[in-house]
Amino acid sequence: MTERFDVIVIGAGHNGLTAATMLARKGKRVCVVERAEQAGGMARMVDFAEGARGPDIAHLLYNLSPAVAKDIGLDIETRRLPTLALSPDGKHVEMTGGTLCYADGSAHPEAEAFTALHARLVRFAALLGQLSDAPPPSLAEGLASLASLRDLGGLAKLGLNLKRMGKADMREFLRVILSNAYDLLLDDLPDGPVAGALAADAVRGAFSGPRAPGSVFSLMYRMGQGGEVAWPIGGFGAFEAAATAAGATIRYGTGVSAITVKDDGVRGVTLQDGTVLAAGAVLSSIGAPLTMQLAGAQHFDIEATRRLRKMRARGTVAKLNLVLSAVPDLPGLSDAQKAGRLIVAPSATYVERAFNPVKYGRASDAPVIEAVLPSLSDPSLCTKGQQVLSAVVSYVPFDPEGGWTDAARAKLTRRITDTLAIYMPALSDIITHSSLLTPDDIAASTGAPGGHWHHGELSIDQLLTVRPVNGLSRYAFGVRGFYLCGASAHPGGDVTGSPGRNAARCLLEDGIPT
Repeated sequence: MTERFDVIVIGAGHNGLTAATMLARKGKRVCVVERAEQAGGMARMVDFAEGARGPDIAHLLYNLSPAVAKDIGLDIETRRLPTLALSPDGKHVEMTGGTLCYADGSAHPEAEAFTALHARLVRFAALLGQLSDAPPPSLAEGLASLASLRDLGGLAKLGLNLKRMGKADMREFLRVILSNAYDLLLDDLPDGPVAGALAADAVRGAFSGPRAPGSVFSLMYRMGQGGEVAWPIGGFGAFEAAATAAGATIRYGTGVSAITVKDDGVRGVTLQDGTVLAAGAVLSSIGAPLTMQLAGAQHFDIEATRRLRKMRARGTVAKLNLVLSAVPDLPGLSDAQKAGRLIVAPSATYVERAFNPVKYGRASDAPVIEAVLPSLSDPSLCTKGQQVLSAVVSYVPFDPEGGWTDAARAKLTRRITDTLAIYMPALSDIITHSSLLTPDDIAASTGAPGGHWHHGELSIDQLLTVRPVNGLSRYAFGVRGFYLCGASAHPGGDVTGSPGRNAARCLLEDGIPT
C-alpha cells in the first residue's frame, strides 16, 4: 500500500532535519527517509568501541545560523572551546575569539596584529553571512518578479552595509575577497603556528592549498558567526529532537532507490525495501549528482546534467577516532586547554606543502590535523578510565595509487598517530582502539559526492548563483515540487542548517503541488 505525505525529505542530516522541522511546523505532513540506522548524517554520533562513542565525522560546531536555531526551536547545549595552535618547540598558542596568547598565559608578540586581522575578517564574514540566510540572488526573471524585487532589496542592503564600513574597509574587502589566504595571512603575521592554524581553517575539506585564489573567501565563510568554535554536548541530536517535536516522521534503515517523476512533477519515492511513498514535494539533502541520478537524468536540461556530472567534489579529509586508556600527555597545555581544539599546522607553508602530494594521489607525510578530546567536555562519551580522541585529517586522497588496501589504511593511521605523538609523547602506548574513515569510506557511508565534506568545492565558481550549477541555484531542482536542501545547495557545507531552512522557505513560498 502506498503511504501519502505532503513532503518527503531524503536524508536525516542536519540540513534535512532542519527542512523537515520548518515544514512540519507549518502543519505539513513530512516524512524523512534515512538509509542509516540513526539521524545526524556526517554529524552523527557512533559507538566505535565498547564503552566509547563519539562523532563519526564532523565533530565541532563553527557556523550554526542563529536564524535556523530560532526558526526550528533548536535546543542545543554547547561548550565554547579555545583553539590551541600546537608548535613542535612546545610554545603552543591559544586563540579564543580575537584574543591571542601563549598557552602558558604570557603575552604573544603577534597578539595585536592577530586581533586586528581577526576583527577585520569577522566584519567581512558578517557581510557574507547576510547572503547565507536567503536564496542566492537572481534577477533573471526581471524586475516584475516579486522574488527578483526581493533579491534586489537584499543586494541593496548588502551594498549599503558594505558602504557603511567606510572606504578603507570597503576597498580592503573588495581587494581580498578573491585572493589567497597564504598572502593575506603573511601580510600581517609571521609564518608560524598562528598563520598555520588560520591557513588550515581556510582550506579544510578543500582540494586546494592556502595559496589557491579564493581561499580567503573560504576562511571568511567559516567565520560567518564570529569565528567561535564549540563542542555540542551530547552531539547533534537536537536537530532530530526538533523534527520529531514538530511532528515529522523519520524512517531509518532504508534508503531511496528511485524518485518518481511524472508529467514534469515529482510524485514521491520508492525505498530500497520496495516501499512506495507518495508526496507532492521531495526535498533531497544528499549530493546533487546522486539526487539527479535517482530521479533520472532524462528529466533535466542537458546542459544542467553535464554541469552536475562535472561538479568538482574531490574529498580530501579523513577521520580518525581513537580510544585511549588515559588522557594523553600534552606538555605545555593545562587540563582545560587539553579539552580545546588542537591544530597541527606549524605554519602556512606547512599547510601548502601538505597539499602537494594529494594532487598526485598520495597522502602527506606531514598531515594537517584538527583534533579534539570530546570526552573531556562530555564524560558521558566513554566509561571511566577511557578517553576519546577525534581527529580530522586534511589532504588524504579519495583514490590513492593502489587503492585503500588494509596496508594503506594502516600506514595512514600510523602517519597520523606519529604526527600527533610529536605533541603527545607516548601516545601509541595508550591507544586501545582506532577507527579510520578515508574519503572513500565517507562517500560510501554518507553518499557525499567524492567523499567531500561540503558535497562540492566551496570555490568561487561553485557558490551563490552557480551552486550546484547555473540554473539550479535556488533550491528548485528542475522538476516541479523537487528541491535540493543539502550542502550541494547554497550556501554550502558546515553545520549551518541554512540550505535546509532556505529550501523549506522556497517550497512554502512556491506552494506544495497536489
